[in-house]
Amino acid sequence: MSFARCAPIIAPVLRIRAQATRSAASALRATVPQVQAARFAPLAGASVRAYSAAAGLSKDEITGRVMEVLKSFEKVDGAKLSTTSSFTDDLGLDSLDAVEVVMAVEEEFSIEIPDAEADAITTVQEAIDYIAKTPEAV
Repeated sequence: MSFARCAPIIAPVLRIRAQATRSAASALRATVPQVQAARFAPLAGASVRAYSAAAGLSKDEITGRVMEVLKSFEKVDGAKLSTTSSFTDDLGLDSLDAVEVVMAVEEEFSIEIPDAEADAITTVQEAIDYIAKTPEAV
């Protein structure tokens, strides 16, 4: 069959096919925004939940952990240990021991105490207070 004889038969088929392709493309374009909207629809009405840092450590938890750190030192007499104890006067620690205590407290609470502030911590209560005001302490 020659092309001239087939053209009248093929032309309408090609026109129908072209129209179908255009309508399919048009339908696809129309559904893409709907599909995207449907994909995000569950989020549209969802409430937003905000997360913040933990509330921090309680004074009791801090006190208990500081006391445990101090009890782990051989030179510290557990009977003399209280929140009002001075590292040097009451517990009998020398300056090097006091530095070791502060370093152990830093390690226990995952914090870094600047040297000037570490020198000012001379009692158990001062260590507890410093940790309580440090939000990074864990």
